[in-house]
Amino acid sequence: MLYRLTKIVSAPFLHLLWPTDATGVEHVPASGPAILASNHLSVLDSTFLPLVLPRQVRFVAKAEYFTGNPVTAAWMRATGQIPIDRQSPTAAQDMLDAAARVLAEGGLFGIYPEGTRSPDGRLYRGKVGVAWLALATKAPVVPVAMSGTDKVLPIGASRPRLGRVGVRIGEPMTFTGSETSARDRRRVADEIMVAIQKLSGQEYVPSYAPSRAQGV
Repeated sequence: MLYRLTKIVSAPFLHLLWPTDATGVEHVPASGPAILASNHLSVLDSTFLPLVLPRQVRFVAKAEYFTGNPVTAAWMRATGQIPIDRQSPTAAQDMLDAAARVLAEGGLFGIYPEGTRSPDGRLYRGKVGVAWLALATKAPVVPVAMSGTDKVLPIGASRPRLGRVGVRIGEPMTFTGSETSARDRRRVADEIMVAIQKLSGQEYVPSYAPSRAQGV
């Protein structure tokens, strides 16, 4: 209820300042579990992707967002985001476990396979966590390409700028294989990144994004 109220109140304001063009929304299942796998250009990706969908999308976010700025903390709670301690040695598995719970409840879970924001607008190699999640839960993966969010709020900027945002959503993908197989995890992660790259048109970099862009 709080999520819907927050969206009803904020959506007209966001659309007015940052017009958002969305295509392929019909590819997101109307019900049941699904993984939204997106490129990652800005912290605003987690705002504008849910904005164009009728269903709630859950993401994980740094625990600091829930204890720092009270406005940010209130927004995170109202939109149902999941706090994760990034300093914990089990942070990666904690994130996957939280995602699996969302999917087991029939929800939508949003994930950024690159693991961090792109430092230069290019698309980097995907980490295998998204593949583990897809193979372990059997949930379909819906590829997503965000655009324009890095112009609205670039890395290091404290205030958003005016601009247009784009959201392109591809057809759901299903995979076979075992989450315990390193080869299957790598294959699935690579196939997901190919689908995202086709939607985004970004230059692909066959290596992981540098950690200096770490963030959600």
